[in-house]
Amino acid sequence: MRIPVIPLLVPVLGLWSCTAQLPVAADAEAAAARELVTQNVNAALYQNASAEVAWLYEQGYAHARLKLNANLAVPDSLPPAVIVDVDETVLDNSPYELENIRAGRGYSPETWKAWTARAEAKPLPGALDFLNYAVSRGCSVFYITNRDADELEVTIANLAGQGFPMADKEHVLTMQGTSDKTARRDSVRRTHRVVLLVGDQLTDFDQVLKDRSADLGLPSMYMMSSRLSQSFILLPNSTYGYWRDGITGKGAAVEKRDRVRSFIEQRVR
Repeated sequence: MRIPVIPLLVPVLGLWSCTAQLPVAADAEAAAARELVTQNVNAALYQNASAEVAWLYEQGYAHARLKLNANLAVPDSLPPAVIVDVDETVLDNSPYELENIRAGRGYSPETWKAWTARAEAKPLPGALDFLNYAVSRGCSVFYITNRDADELEVTIANLAGQGFPMADKEHVLTMQGTSDKTARRDSVRRTHRVVLLVGDQLTDFDQVLKDRSADLGLPSMYMMSSRLSQSFILLPNSTYGYWRDGITGKGAAVEKRDRVRSFIEQRVR
């Protein structure tokens, strides 16, 4: 799932030489952005370079195979389908995050779409084998992604180029005006029995889980624990997501920085 992430700026020598000429508010915003990036660099490195994350994906997809087999054992008149997210679920975009760090820039729709247009994201560990296995068991595969509609062709090219099954316009469902995937999931359920969902955000299972206002969303998650255990595989994403939005909120870097500071103070008391 691709959602906006905290702006990343790297404090390279000389990069800030012009900040003395900036207005005070702009200077404060730049300083807040620099503070926020120090909290996110290790997350991007962990996502990109750790054997731990690679094994979490392998482990997650091995678990997905077990759940798939168990759910397929329950008879149903509709043909079975698996729904997967794309970004940080089957395709690895951590190189984009590292490119942003190196360039001293944050996420933007322009840089993101320049990255997706290259159609060179690699499969995440275990993803390709699992989806090919699902197809061998008679499942259709639907990719429900919050990439924009104008990224459909390059997304299909990337998936197909890496060997992912059913990477075509019928099975790749991009964002159509809202990041809420409920309607797209329902469109699949009208013709198929969804036996498993896989994603890197809890909202890849149910949009209700986007709300983190009550105890960071934990009560809603536990209330759905039985359904999650049966039908959903959650994969790691340390770099962005609703989990972070629940702490930083939206707005300027100064506002996000202050919310993070406040959150940390509350947690260490």
